[in-house]
Amino acid sequence: MEIRRFKLGDEAALFRVFFTSIHEVASKDYSPEQIEAWAPSDFDMVAWADQVRKNQPFVAEIDGEVVGYADVQPDGYIDQFYVSGLHPRQGIGTGLMARIHDEAESLGLVALTSNVSKTAELFFARQGFQVVERRSPVRRGVMLENALMRKVLPVAG
Repeated sequence: MEIRRFKLGDEAALFRVFFTSIHEVASKDYSPEQIEAWAPSDFDMVAWADQVRKNQPFVAEIDGEVVGYADVQPDGYIDQFYVSGLHPRQGIGTGLMARIHDEAESLGLVALTSNVSKTAELFFARQGFQVVERRSPVRRGVMLENALMRKVLPVAG
């Protein structure tokens, strides 16, 4: 597996990762109505691609195929963290999280935070994150449950 920086042209492959992650994996924790609200078939692709370009995620590839992506923002917020629903449980998420931790260290961050789905909560907990607050965001008029999670990072020195 290779983890590299985002490059223009990755958007369509990253969308496939996002879509399959939600429709193939998160669907075990969310209703069909919630899944469609979160990752609808008529998604605004322009807005989505703009967000990905803004986030500048790390991209995981296996044999040239994009299989996951994740970002960390300068304030330590992880906005997007997705592994392809076609490649679950292959260490992709662990590799991406290690890369985020490397980036956090290089940025001198003291903590990481993320709004984490029910599906990803156990993975984030295993990575040392703790639930700060349970939330109920509304997407397209449908309530989704998630949790704000935080991890305090060791101080370099």
